Amino acid sequence: MRVLLVLIFALLAGASARADDVATAQDIIRAQEQAFGRDDARAAYSYAAPAIREIFPAPDIFMSMVQNGYPPVYRHKSFEFGDSKSEGSRIAQHVHIIDANGEAWEALYTLEQHADGSYKITGCSLLKAGQAV
Repeated sequence: MRVLLVLIFALLAGASARADDVATAQDIIRAQEQAFGRDDARAAYSYAAPAIREIFPAPDIFMSMVQNGYPPVYRHKSFEFGDSKSEGSRIAQHVHIIDANGEAWEALYTLEQHADGSYKITGCSLLKAGQAV
């Protein structure tokens, strides 16, 4: 019985940590989304993972990519979190977006935890809602 209780507490502690990590990831995604809304390239860029920063080596280059390649992420009517999945140091977070024209989109953000404990956004895949993958 004692072993069972220890196992249950260990599982609950792990679930709680994952829930905290998902909440942290959502906070990061939301902060970047708000930075886009303010046209604050430097703040939006600060949430990007090092691999993204290698591809887009300056905040203005990163912002231009988002404006041109991800207009529903850049400007939208609604931005709501959906399901998430946490595995090890990685988190995948679905986001339901209604763009400025009223069209529905699904975004899949990926984040990874770094050695300092922080999470950074490693990517965002965007698909028009109802469109086949």
